[in-house]
Amino acid sequence: MMAKSRLIRVEMPPAAGTAKVHSPSFLRRRYQANSRASICRDSLIAASAMGFRVGVDIGGTFTDFCAFDEATGALHTLKVLSTPSQPGSEVLMGLEALRTRYGVAPADVTYFTHGTTVGVNTVIQRKGIRLCLLTTENFVDVLEVARLKMPDPYDLNSRRPPPLVDKSRVIPIAERILSDGRVDKPVSEEDVAAALNRARELGAEGIVVALINAYRNPGHEQQVKCIVQRLAPQIPVYCSSEVWSIIREYERTTTAVIHGYVQPRVSHYLTALQKALADAGVPAEAMVTKSNGGVMSAELGKQHCAQMILSGTASGVIGASYIARISNFPNAVSLDIGGTSADVAFIRGGAPQYGTGEMIGEYPLYIPSVAVSSIGAGGGSIAWVDDLGLLRVGPESAGSTPGPACYSNGGTRPTVTDAFVTLGYIGQHELGYGAISVDRGLGEAAVGSVADVLQKSVPRTAQAIIDIAVSEMYMELSKLISRYGVDPREFALQAFGGAGPMLACFLARELGIRHVVVPPTPGVLSALGGLIADIKNDFIATVFLDLTPSAVPDIQQGFADLRQRALLWLREQQGHQGEHHLLYSADMRYRGQAFEIETALNEQDLADGDIEAMAAAFHGEHERVYEHADPAAEVQIINLRLVVVGTARRPTMEASPVHEGTASASEFLHVHVDGKLAPVPFYERHVLLPGHSLEGPAIVAQGDSTTCLLPRMRARVDAYHNLIIELEPTLGA
Repeated sequence: MMAKSRLIRVEMPPAAGTAKVHSPSFLRRRYQANSRASICRDSLIAASAMGFRVGVDIGGTFTDFCAFDEATGALHTLKVLSTPSQPGSEVLMGLEALRTRYGVAPADVTYFTHGTTVGVNTVIQRKGIRLCLLTTENFVDVLEVARLKMPDPYDLNSRRPPPLVDKSRVIPIAERILSDGRVDKPVSEEDVAAALNRARELGAEGIVVALINAYRNPGHEQQVKCIVQRLAPQIPVYCSSEVWSIIREYERTTTAVIHGYVQPRVSHYLTALQKALADAGVPAEAMVTKSNGGVMSAELGKQHCAQMILSGTASGVIGASYIARISNFPNAVSLDIGGTSADVAFIRGGAPQYGTGEMIGEYPLYIPSVAVSSIGAGGGSIAWVDDLGLLRVGPESAGSTPGPACYSNGGTRPTVTDAFVTLGYIGQHELGYGAISVDRGLGEAAVGSVADVLQKSVPRTAQAIIDIAVSEMYMELSKLISRYGVDPREFALQAFGGAGPMLACFLARELGIRHVVVPPTPGVLSALGGLIADIKNDFIATVFLDLTPSAVPDIQQGFADLRQRALLWLREQQGHQGEHHLLYSADMRYRGQAFEIETALNEQDLADGDIEAMAAAFHGEHERVYEHADPAAEVQIINLRLVVVGTARRPTMEASPVHEGTASASEFLHVHVDGKLAPVPFYERHVLLPGHSLEGPAIVAQGDSTTCLLPRMRARVDAYHNLIIELEPTLGA
């Protein structure tokens, strides 16, 4: 089955003064507050040569491609197997497949962007480099203490996950900088040399330097870095003040640790990708999607990989937000399931939610990002029996090499995919645009190895594997639903990724979510998200000021410095000369509070030094978040924030005529559904037209994924070719 192209149109950037930004509710309010945001336009955009804009999402199992023809508006999609052992080779395979299938010559690629899960998968699977952490003397417990929060407040036996840097590899440095930036105790070269020797003894492959109050004065961190680099140039050094210079030591330290943990692997991968593109003859510079939903050059990504940890997942949410708008389900829960992880995000009003402190596996990352939570459960998650004889699923994944046993690539351990093959949901039709062939016998044999240990039948064990994977997703998603205070019945579940449509109906049934939306090309939606993402970067400066008239010059100068940095980054480092806008905000709090609220600020109020308007903005945000405010209380500004957004040209889908009718099944397959073997209708997705309807149980297959409908579910195809699945009201109610 060949990937089917769909005609789409190009959405050009709006005229100056009417820039449209697809942002979360907070950013939308912040953008509206910036009524006089800086906007400029480069006339060269309209005159640029037509070619192909290619978006790629590189996952642990598959690499997805979207190629947008700027001349005709056609969108071509395909998948190839990822090659973790040979980074970049999957790109070469994909480019060759684009050339042979669709005539997309590498020399005609005018824009190349991609998202990757290499960072998040490295953390989830704990396969990063061995780090040592250098901290200020008497602050060696910073990662152990964290925020003293129990993972589960209702379980007194719950424990925080072990840090990525064990306490035995945290080494103190005799130095101290005070909270105002003054030096209390200088750095001793002898002390740093001794710490380096200790790190070498511990087998350190990289060193993170996170010293107290480095956000105020990074001088000591830089001194330590210079000494280590001079004495041991082969060991990479990462300073917390360079990764993300924020006020609190735990947040700053854990972000720097995650950055250092994945940086060598990410850098190696990006270098290989750049070489692969050059070897293939692609003239466009490689771009990479960022955690904040924007893009930046791959070269910058090597040094700022903390900003792209959620690269693939963020671009998926950007694509999902677009689908949420056109499908008339603007409030949605995006479910992106690949081979290694399930990534969940909330979409409100057709816009993704943003935040800091997002969980990367079990660890928080404090870089501003699309609010995505990653769960260590995917189609390639391995099922195993623990020492107590209990069946477990994940977090270890079979990846693409060897992959699930049914892929006939050397894998022998059972995965979630093997369970679906065993039950008959998949394996009787093409997968991954023909990139893989499925051997049902191998999948059943792998599941059988666990069934023998459990003394259960093979189909029953396969169903148990699926149930456990779904229960893990249910548990984590339930926490997020409670955290955001939402009613799942008011949200649709938008399923994408190679395994998302396969598992979505199972999860929706448990959560009581009434609708499941499956995009036209769910398996490659993250690649499409990369094509519609803007160039974007966040800048922050800690000022710690009382909001009084005397603070106005410092506030204005602080934003002026951030604006200069932002435009330098956009124009010089990214080479973007097109339309852009700036978003201003500040982390503010009442005097005496321990934490801040990010508050949108109006650019004109900043220029006028109108502290009353700034305070009013904070009171309003405090009221929205906590349902109360104290206008008489003193207000403080802790951090100044600036976001620069360079608007890109993007494709959009066109609606098709709708013709009501019942879809005809291609054939009937024997599938174990809820423990019973029954004939189930099989549909090919590309023959389903807008207006077609079908009843569950059913299987809908396409080149990039398989959708599994359960009993008492019905589906219809909307005008944009989205598959809208509805659960009967009694299910999960």
